Amino acid sequence: MTYRNIFVNFTDDMLDIHKIINKEVDMKDTATVLNLMYDIANATILHEDVQNLLHSTSEEFDAVIAEWMYSELYSGFAAVFNCPLIWFLSVYPHNMALSLIDMETNPAYTADHIKSNSIPPFTFWERVNELRMLLHWKFYRWWVNDRDSKSFDKAFKAAAMKRSRTLLPLDELKYNGSLMFGNSHVSTGDAIALPRNFIDIAGYHINRTVKPLPEDIKIIMDRATVGVIFFSMGSMLKSSKMPQQIKNGILQIFGKLKQTVIWKFEEALPDLPKNVHILNWAPQQSILAHPNCVLFITHGGLLSTTEALHFGVPIIGIPMFADQFINVNRAVAKGFAKRVDLNYETPENLKMAIEEILGTPKYRERVKELSFIYNDRALQPGSEIIRWVHHVIKTRGAPHLRSPALLVPLYQKLYLDLIFLIIITVLTLIVAIKIVVNKRHTVDIPKKLS
Repeated sequence: MTYRNIFVNFTDDMLDIHKIINKEVDMKDTATVLNLMYDIANATILHEDVQNLLHSTSEEFDAVIAEWMYSELYSGFAAVFNCPLIWFLSVYPHNMALSLIDMETNPAYTADHIKSNSIPPFTFWERVNELRMLLHWKFYRWWVNDRDSKSFDKAFKAAAMKRSRTLLPLDELKYNGSLMFGNSHVSTGDAIALPRNFIDIAGYHINRTVKPLPEDIKIIMDRATVGVIFFSMGSMLKSSKMPQQIKNGILQIFGKLKQTVIWKFEEALPDLPKNVHILNWAPQQSILAHPNCVLFITHGGLLSTTEALHFGVPIIGIPMFADQFINVNRAVAKGFAKRVDLNYETPENLKMAIEEILGTPKYRERVKELSFIYNDRALQPGSEIIRWVHHVIKTRGAPHLRSPALLVPLYQKLYLDLIFLIIITVLTLIVAIKIVVNKRHTVDIPKKLS
């Protein structure tokens, strides 16, 4: 097997903590999120090296695994190479993604993965709001459909013709996925009904054998007998971009703690408290696996949240982008997390959250319970991936797993035709009864006169 990596460099200043705090960018806005992800996908499929790959007639593949991140443009790879398409969903299953392999889940008990601040069961107005958000997403996707289709044709049409293949429209090809891998597990979210071809693989990125810590970090953690608090905002959002006022406030809070703090930070910080250690790069899984790690302060990405559950460490979530808000809300609802929003009151709120989690055993106990649920599996996620990829290839796209819901128009799913028939029938009966009554009334009048 040959492995080839094509590096596509894409820069965007929208994912800037300072801009998000100052409300210059709203990462929960539908247009903002979809346009950003379109720009990334479009830049990828039109990249020179990617185009060279598509146009090389000597290239052949058994399957294409494409990430669905608010765009179906990558479905064109499977069409050009004439092989099965497998979607990969990096967030918890939600309406837009599930509609590609089955149908939308009911918004009456499914929270919007970006905009919702609610966890089911919903109140009446929360249900109304969830429906409104679903319709808003669908409307905006329809609004930009022409743009996506033009980009799709530009990237893939010529490559398909070069192989004497007819490229179907994007609106058809995007439903050709054999199955969808989801970075999810019931321990991290809600137990909603999922299609047969949706496969949970949360934790696929976690090494089954924990790598040893670098010696300098190991010494720090071994000596931290009161416990270690690990703080990381992930790879996309840089802690160094926080306003200086917030950074200083957080450092003051950390300096008063009896625990050791390891902060993944992208640059050196002056005048560090003795108990605070800065790492430009942090072996996150190895740190969380250490028995002295008592708390994980995170941005709430699903990978980080899953790692916390895997190793049984409670979290404080500071969400910034997309599904991070609902991830943290779910963790709070499940009882192993506290949420702190990033603003100029963050240091004081963070102090109270740290005191609450470390001073209350229930958080540690609850995360251990959920960790057992997460780890109690018949197959490890990596094995699931290998098994299902082979299954899709051997069965030529696994058509037996495709949901019949894809063949049923929306008006039939909602029984709108039946409702229309009932309305017409009732109206017809009402009109017929009125006609009969009017005729009898007309006939009776002369009899009364005589």
